[in-house]
Amino acid sequence: MQKDLLHHIGKFIPLNEAEQQLLVDRIRYEKIPKKGFLLQAGKVCSGRFFVISGCLRQYVMKENESEQIIQFGLPGWWICDHRSLENGEPSEYYVQATEVSEVAIIDAGVQEELFSKIPLLERYFRLIFQRAYDASLTRISLEYCISGEERYHQFAKNFPDFVQKIPQYMLASFLGLTPEFISIIRAKKKR
Repeated sequence: MQKDLLHHIGKFIPLNEAEQQLLVDRIRYEKIPKKGFLLQAGKVCSGRFFVISGCLRQYVMKENESEQIIQFGLPGWWICDHRSLENGEPSEYYVQATEVSEVAIIDAGVQEELFSKIPLLERYFRLIFQRAYDASLTRISLEYCISGEERYHQFAKNFPDFVQKIPQYMLASFLGLTPEFISIIRAKKKR
């Protein structure tokens, strides 16, 4: 499992053997059962979660008690509530496994130690955050600038395996659509 994380980090920054070992020694790994939680609303986020296998979803409960999925965590992606982690505030979000998943966790208490002992890690996370921010802006602009059907097709084109794997209601929540609307789009495609 640690090879996956080290390989991912190695795409962005070089770490020597001592730095790699320090990182491996400070990270913990966890297997999350399907529907298991890494974070629940009202709790403080305890760390950064790197998805090694499986799939996670981050969502918030709306006033009408429906779920709004904010993001998915696929293998090779990080997921957490940054505001809760950095400020020690209770989270508004849930982070839940949609299938059995394995994650590497950098606990909040270990993060600063790693940053001071491996300064390049701060650069790594800056690069990761820049990519995540860009993806968020792209998602927001798509939400406002193209139709729901176009959003679905673009997402399906970019993540074809994921669209087949994730339940339709979760995909609908993420794309701001209804499951029924996605059924109509899929039915059109089959004609």
